[in-house]
Amino acid sequence: MSDLLETPLHDLHVNLGAKMVPFAGYSMPVQYPLGVMKEHVQTREKAGFFDVSHMGQVKVIGQGAAAALETLIPVDIIGLEENRQRYGMFTNAQGGIMDDLMLANRGDHIFVVVNAACKAADIAHMKSHLEPNVTVEPVTDRALLALQGPASEAVLSTLNPKAAEMRFMDVATMELNGSECWVSRSGYTGEDGYEISVLNEHAVALAEALLAHDDVEAIGLGARDSLRLEGGLCLYGHDIDDTTSPIEAALNWAVQKVRRKEGARAGGFPGAATLFDHFENGAARKRVGLLPEGRAPMREGVELFAAEVGGDPIGAITSGGFGPTVGGPVAMGLILAKHSAVGTTVYGELRGKRLPLTITKLPFVPANFKR
Repeated sequence: MSDLLETPLHDLHVNLGAKMVPFAGYSMPVQYPLGVMKEHVQTREKAGFFDVSHMGQVKVIGQGAAAALETLIPVDIIGLEENRQRYGMFTNAQGGIMDDLMLANRGDHIFVVVNAACKAADIAHMKSHLEPNVTVEPVTDRALLALQGPASEAVLSTLNPKAAEMRFMDVATMELNGSECWVSRSGYTGEDGYEISVLNEHAVALAEALLAHDDVEAIGLGARDSLRLEGGLCLYGHDIDDTTSPIEAALNWAVQKVRRKEGARAGGFPGAATLFDHFENGAARKRVGLLPEGRAPMREGVELFAAEVGGDPIGAITSGGFGPTVGGPVAMGLILAKHSAVGTTVYGELRGKRLPLTITKLPFVPANFKR
């Protein structure tokens, strides 16, 4: 794995006994000696520590940063209050999702966090469309850590009591373990928690300070995936991609009314006509939750059918696995909208045999955010 990039915490992961795997061009921990199942339960019941430093951190700087980003992203950025964060996505000319992201209003700039596999393309996309009117500045001197789970507030408050004052999607600058950090009360597990941007040279010390707490364990990519799947959260390149519109992805809520057809700042972003059409007339496909019968998980790529015998595929599973909190297999899929009603039985084809799944509401495990 010598050609892979390493995060500032790489040696710490190795010292903790992590199994390292290639992921989005980085050497990343997939699990620790605790094991994926126990890591998952740890995060649901107490707190888990995640290294997400492979993600891209970017500042968009300038007086018109919010308005500039609205030409690429179909969400309300101008109306985002200072020190608040919002979920969004870059769309292409066809209305597909180029990447999903988090963005925060930090007063003099918009702070954007993008997916690791897309960050080079995302930064190039922003630079080519937004500069020189605003400055697109990749943040390369900071690691990104996540603390997730119901004990997160108590844990982080031991380093700075101000952490307890934050609400879901609040953003703040605060000192943690002697380093100035950019902290958001957010994450991608469905649990309460924080994401912490910290200078590279202070990342290991902060990680060790968090891991020293009795309620914290290191968590790898395996449990991160099962947690976000139970939370009904999309994984880019799997549940969503550049052929999936936000409406097909059941992300309608992420496009605020002000950016929709009748809104005060309607359109002005790539693929607006497609999104408006999908809002008005419905999309042909829809992302749904799926509960396979029995104990065997159904994985990504399994074709879905409306009937047990015959007929063409109506879609496919985009994410699937065992849900430790649910206590059985869970999946998400993209299927023809006319078959997407909750309670509908569909069939996944495994090794030539079709097995039933029931379409269900998402998330599988209710979110535990601090509102």
